Amino acid sequence: MMKYLYTLFLIFLCQGLFIKLYAQEKKYAHEIELKIKAVENNLGLQVRIEGEPNHTLKGRMNFYHVNGVSIAMIKDYKIEWARSYGWADSVEQRRVTMGTLFQAGSISKSLNGVGVLKMVQDKRLNLYTDVNDYLTTWKFPYDSLAKSKKITLANLLSHTAGLSVHGFPGYEKGDTIPMLVQILNGERPANTAAVRSAFEPGLKYQYSGGGTTISQLIVQDITKKPYDEFMWENVLKPMGMKNSFYTQPPPGDKQKLLASGYYNDGKAVKGKYHIYPEQAAAGLWTNPTDLAYYIIETQLALQGKSNKVLSQEMTKLRLTPYVHNSAALGVFIIKRGEQTYFQHTGADEGFVSQYYGSMEGGNGVVVMVNSDNGAITEEIINSVATVYGWKGFYNPLQRPKIITVPQNILENYVGEYKRKADDKFYIKISLVNGRFFYSEPGWDGFELYAGAENDFFSREFPVGITFIKDAVGKVIELEYHRGSRNEKFKKTK
Repeated sequence: MMKYLYTLFLIFLCQGLFIKLYAQEKKYAHEIELKIKAVENNLGLQVRIEGEPNHTLKGRMNFYHVNGVSIAMIKDYKIEWARSYGWADSVEQRRVTMGTLFQAGSISKSLNGVGVLKMVQDKRLNLYTDVNDYLTTWKFPYDSLAKSKKITLANLLSHTAGLSVHGFPGYEKGDTIPMLVQILNGERPANTAAVRSAFEPGLKYQYSGGGTTISQLIVQDITKKPYDEFMWENVLKPMGMKNSFYTQPPPGDKQKLLASGYYNDGKAVKGKYHIYPEQAAAGLWTNPTDLAYYIIETQLALQGKSNKVLSQEMTKLRLTPYVHNSAALGVFIIKRGEQTYFQHTGADEGFVSQYYGSMEGGNGVVVMVNSDNGAITEEIINSVATVYGWKGFYNPLQRPKIITVPQNILENYVGEYKRKADDKFYIKISLVNGRFFYSEPGWDGFELYAGAENDFFSREFPVGITFIKDAVGKVIELEYHRGSRNEKFKKTK
């Protein structure tokens, strides 16, 4: 293994592929540098194609039009290395450094969970009390859909409150920013619907950034402090996240540290980033190093070896799924291979991020990018898992070589496919400049590649599509494959 890593290191030193790609603030021990090179040069796609060479970080950044990437790697309860690549702002020619701040999107909810549980630990809140007992500037308007059941903080943090409003698009610079009560009521200038019951609380899981926003208002109503101030004093600062903040819009003295957001095609977000008054749900600005401090503190607290914010008992509670089998209090608990992890993803306009922290052993990783395309984050994490021997974490689908299907045959597959004729959801298959694509309403989807004349797959997602013909050779339906899921969609157009 070391001989392989050393060979990779020499090859890429000679080629100089990354000399212009990253600004390296710190040089690590030789063995760690070899591991970093291995991570950079063996990205783990969801689908491995027979005979295809390894994918590099530089190549995948170009493929996805990703301007900047920042990574922090955790081993044995310590940050083993952190490295940054590309541009924080391509127009300003400002490189990503380890100090560059990214919008964390829904990872904000993980730290919010820590803040709320700190108040529970301090006996200022109860997880299982009706939220209206704490709200003073606004009350949740229960209706018949709640079936006389009350919403609790445990419901809000675990997305089991039965509430609407999945997420928030944020506001452009220059927009009038609504107050929290206006957001919760769906009143202008809010750009989202009112946060209301969709079904009774405690029944099942339904992701709701709207519910998290209610928890933000509870923190403000009880502490009588701005949310960002409370989170800095009680969560971020004690954990050592000295560069992070929830302040919206960002403070003027932080502007040169902020990455600018970009869309899938590489175009910049207007105004560089959006503003999120929904701070608890989507408002955290941070970097992978600071998030690594949060992960490590969580891991140490879970072992009873630290209590900078939460006790061991409260940390265990935070990492215990509630109602749903993976949704805990601000985090998701999943088993990958031989290890269980707490994790969360995040997506704001022009930003995507993801982290994993092991429940045992003190291992983890954080990846943040200033792009709307999040596929690269999982590919980097898969590479980390491979290089560091996280057994069973990365299990790609194996596919044969890509073949070329004649265009006249591809044209027969083009169209819309539905489960039922009156179904609003449909799969669209299109052919653009000789390239074959899958898409859905509201999602651009992905390119399809052929393993056989009627059998196609994605290189970024573990998805397969098989086209089915009738007795006379007419295409009548497609079969969608993902894991154990197999669904048939009839061709309607």
